[in-house]
Amino acid sequence: MTERALGTLARADKGPVKPPPALDGPLRTVADAIAGWPGVIATVHWDLFHPSRVDGIDFYFGEEELGHIHLDGALHLATSPSLGKALIAERLARPFHYQRGWVCEDVQTIGPAAAIALFRRNYERLRRAN
Repeated sequence: MTERALGTLARADKGPVKPPPALDGPLRTVADAIAGWPGVIATVHWDLFHPSRVDGIDFYFGEEELGHIHLDGALHLATSPSLGKALIAERLARPFHYQRGWVCEDVQTIGPAAAIALFRRNYERLRRAN
């Protein structure tokens, strides 16, 4: 089994690489924290079904997708299958049913500190791998 989330795309393959949108409240707190980590690149996250519509912020560590936050607060994390299973077992995240190796949560539900902690676990995994 691979230790990489399936379905991750290179930044350029997700649409034009542009600066991320400005967010407010808890979403801004989370986005600002993640974007400030060494090696993290934040770009616009395009709507999958409407590729010209902004739908949040993508976070990459180098060329590896860390995850993204949608404008509605949905958080999708591109974990490895083993980290995803651990986060689910620890009840810190829910399975993302559309892709193996991904987990999801809602920033509004779990709060900024828990959302940042989820991203941090995945960030540390990618740092160790690189």
